[in-house]
Amino acid sequence: MRLQRLRWVHFLSIAALCALAIALTNCTANNQSPAPSGTTASPAPVGALVYGSGGQPVNLEPGNITDGNSVVVQEQIYNRLMEFKPRTTDLEPALATEWNATPDGKTWTFKLRQGVKFHDGTRFDAEAVKFNVERWWDPNHPNGYRNAGKIYEIWQQIFGGFKGDPNSVLQTVVVVDPDTIQFVLKQPFAAFPSAIAAGFFGIASPTAIKKAGGSYGTPGSLAVGTGAFVFKEWRTGDRIVLEKNPNYWRSGFPKTNQLVVRFITDPSARLAQLRSGQIDFTVDLAPDQKQEIEGDVNLQVSARPSFNVGYLALNPSYKPLSDVRVRQAIAHAINRPAIVQAFWGDLGKHDAHFLPEPVAWANSAKLEPYAFDPEKAKQRLTEAGYANGFDLELWYMPVSRPYFPTPKPIAEAFAADLSAIGIRVSLKTKDWAAYLADRRKPPGYQSFMMGWTADYGDPDSFYYPHYGPGSTSDIGNWKSDRMFQLLNQARVIQEQAGRAKVYAEIDQLQHQEVLRLPIVHSQPLLAQRKTVKGWVPSPLGSEPFESVSKE
Repeated sequence: MRLQRLRWVHFLSIAALCALAIALTNCTANNQSPAPSGTTASPAPVGALVYGSGGQPVNLEPGNITDGNSVVVQEQIYNRLMEFKPRTTDLEPALATEWNATPDGKTWTFKLRQGVKFHDGTRFDAEAVKFNVERWWDPNHPNGYRNAGKIYEIWQQIFGGFKGDPNSVLQTVVVVDPDTIQFVLKQPFAAFPSAIAAGFFGIASPTAIKKAGGSYGTPGSLAVGTGAFVFKEWRTGDRIVLEKNPNYWRSGFPKTNQLVVRFITDPSARLAQLRSGQIDFTVDLAPDQKQEIEGDVNLQVSARPSFNVGYLALNPSYKPLSDVRVRQAIAHAINRPAIVQAFWGDLGKHDAHFLPEPVAWANSAKLEPYAFDPEKAKQRLTEAGYANGFDLELWYMPVSRPYFPTPKPIAEAFAADLSAIGIRVSLKTKDWAAYLADRRKPPGYQSFMMGWTADYGDPDSFYYPHYGPGSTSDIGNWKSDRMFQLLNQARVIQEQAGRAKVYAEIDQLQHQEVLRLPIVHSQPLLAQRKTVKGWVPSPLGSEPFESVSKE
């Protein structure tokens, strides 16, 4: 029975992938702004460097995003205080040239780069940094425009809370002088420089934000930073056009005069456009396309180091899922090893942990994955009072992501496994921006696919945005005082050995609760035309394209 079932799931998975290649609308169902197909796209300007994105950004406003599609574009327009050395998670100077902490670890001081100007010609200085940070952090900031629906959720997820919240790590922002900014924290936070360097926190022009008001960063409005490229146009559902910043502070960059970001949600369409030369480089292709890429003399595979997790979220505010036995039944019902093999092959790994291999020092050595065991799953359902199963809505993302390159067929495989134990699944999706926003509106989705590529090289970047204060609104505001205590304790400890003990307990707690069920740690499949030079993919999921050119 077990072997027969595994073969059946494998067959289902392969069949779903084949169907995906034929039906290009699968990943754009209910999308309000579908990306054009591989044959209908209008050409990019001659000489432009063209990047094929897996979807449209939610917006171009720093601090007000959580998704990778937005970060990719923002990386080109904005700089951050610090950035990351190519292909690593190590910090390097950017808008800040040096930084240090007081002995108690509670005050961080950053010296700023002098002579930098925003694209609108206004000066970058400490007041500009303070303006950006305080509008993310302070709910009452006059230029936060919360009445326009801006929520800055990533700030709360990483830094514990907003101004006035007892969980807020940040206590105050001080302009020491025009070229020096200081952050005073409630408690030590060893990873603070890396956290503030995350791709979400580009520094935007205060003048431009005030000019645009609540529409800043949306199509038809403004997006003004200090980065290598200047925002020119956003054609909803099609592309964003950026042009070279002639006054960029990094001499000799960018290497191309124009960068076009095309929105192409389907991996098959992205590869077709890459092969035809309509785009020059792209990301998040389906693992089974690797052989096709390698067989094309004009293309080459580009590797992004694996630093992510794809998971299935189970919302305990939905009554059946409020019982941990039901969540554990789902963990036993889904044949995760077979699904990972079918959809990722050697580009995916399944284990018991939320953290990927580069930070495995923080994982518990005691855990084993929930074994695929339909009979045990049925037993757990019966114990919880659901011997006849129940109805479950399962939401899948409408765009390709590094951890879920083909979301719909993967969701179909989940649904098939759950149906075998009596859980009647209905699959749902919607536009990407709405998908992200609506999962946090009460009561939220019953279950949904999501994933995470870390924003800095620390276990904190995986756990705090998912289980820290204010980070669980997508799973019914689940709360664990013990989890909060452990997360904060891990931030304060300096030595890795001490932190590892704390994170091992966090790992065990997350495994036991089954609120975010790890499915895969993937190595995203990227590809480029051989005429493209200088692209160095980052493990953090996105990188500046200022060094990229094409012959």
